[in-house]
Amino acid sequence: MNILLLGGSGQLGREILLQTPPRVRVAAPGRDELDLAAPDAIEALIDSQPFDVVINAAAYTAVDRAEEERDRAFAINAEAPRRLAAAAAREGVPVLHVSTDYVFDGRKGAPYRPDDPVAPLGVYGASKEAGEQAVRAAGGRAVILRTAWLYSPFGANFLKTMLRLAGERDTLRVVDDQRGTPTAAASLAAACLAVAVRLVADPNQPGGTFHYTDAGETTWCGFARAIFETAGSRLARVPAVAAITTAEYPTPAQRPADSRLDCTDTLARFAVVQPDWRATLATTVERLLRRTDS
Repeated sequence: MNILLLGGSGQLGREILLQTPPRVRVAAPGRDELDLAAPDAIEALIDSQPFDVVINAAAYTAVDRAEEERDRAFAINAEAPRRLAAAAAREGVPVLHVSTDYVFDGRKGAPYRPDDPVAPLGVYGASKEAGEQAVRAAGGRAVILRTAWLYSPFGANFLKTMLRLAGERDTLRVVDDQRGTPTAAASLAAACLAVAVRLVADPNQPGGTFHYTDAGETTWCGFARAIFETAGSRLARVPAVAAITTAEYPTPAQRPADSRLDCTDTLARFAVVQPDWRATLATTVERLLRRTDS
């Protein structure tokens, strides 16, 4: 199987590359080879060699900065997926496009199903929702897989920020009225590969919109406390975590207050394993601290 992976240097992309079986070949062009903000080269990339499936794990994810960089956010999150999906559709290549819980406004009060109405609150969410629309409109066989609260040993994410701040502050103030599910990029990578394999193995496997997160739920404050409970004995200092409201921590972009995702359809359709978020947190913290210690 030949996979074209966009976003190979990101959190999800690196985990996909680590988990890809030896018999599977992956082309993962870097940013120096493919600038998604100037997507004219995407068609040529799709045409350059025969791919069995495309995984689009690339995205503009600077949620707050997107409020000032709307054009760049839409170029990467909407226009690039449009070009990618259109080129793949012409070649008959299925696409797995990764999206986000930020397409929802968080006011449902229950986990969102894939067919629930979207209502993004900021530019980032709007650009990702536009990307979803573009992928669907391309007319090819595509799976859109929404996820949430992604973290890993790589790149910039909440886990790494908390561990860094633990060495700098005695108390951390963390929002406790935004609810969701921390999701290890390793878990999402396994789900992506399971979906990709199914799309290639079964040409009759239809596309659609699905959700994947780890199991369970918490708040950002609960996530922070779990991080320190998990890593505590390995840290020089464990800060206190004070719960605050969103209003006490204003940001340029508004976040959904409750973006839990219902993953039932994904688990049934693709036989994806969904570990509990605390279990994957423990594994990820150990991996991260091993890298730090080495």
